[in-house]
Amino acid sequence: MRIGILAVQGAFAEHIAILRQLEVEALPVRLPRELKGLDGLIIPGGESTTISHLIQDYNLMAEIRSLAEDSLPILGTCAGMILLADKISDSELEPIGVMDLTVRRNAFGRQKDSFETELKIPALGEKPFPGVFIRAPIIEQANSGTEILARLADNTIVAARKGKLLACAFHPELTDDPRFHQYFLDIAAGRQ
Repeated sequence: MRIGILAVQGAFAEHIAILRQLEVEALPVRLPRELKGLDGLIIPGGESTTISHLIQDYNLMAEIRSLAEDSLPILGTCAGMILLADKISDSELEPIGVMDLTVRRNAFGRQKDSFETELKIPALGEKPFPGVFIRAPIIEQANSGTEILARLADNTIVAARKGKLLACAFHPELTDDPRFHQYFLDIAAGRQ
């Protein structure tokens, strides 16, 4: 299996490391030609405005949009979730816009307000998943056909899936728990 990780800015190296730990071919993607032949794509956390501008500058935006519409499995974490959403409630940023989500950026405040919490994610099993939230967004609204995968204790939506598209507000690549990545790989392999 060949998984591309958008490597223009953000936590791409950590995603590459966890995929290699899972014995998957992990390839950095910076140019449109590097999207060819992939079984899935990860859009990492980072700074959503910067990533958006860079993927437009490198002619990746339309290509990623087209691949998503052609059913390429895509995982967006934190800023990646913002870019997958079709609406951003607090920004004029142009997202890729392939998931029926309305998101809000930096929903918990500034960097100093970052936190970790255990998440119940039934798709991953009974054991709680370590959620690492760094200047994290939230999902304000998930439209029809979108499955909610995780919520905080206050009912805030922090992970969702629609078909082969997976989005989370937290950083699974910053944990020692590979289950969220394995779940994505199972989606890419058609096992989920």
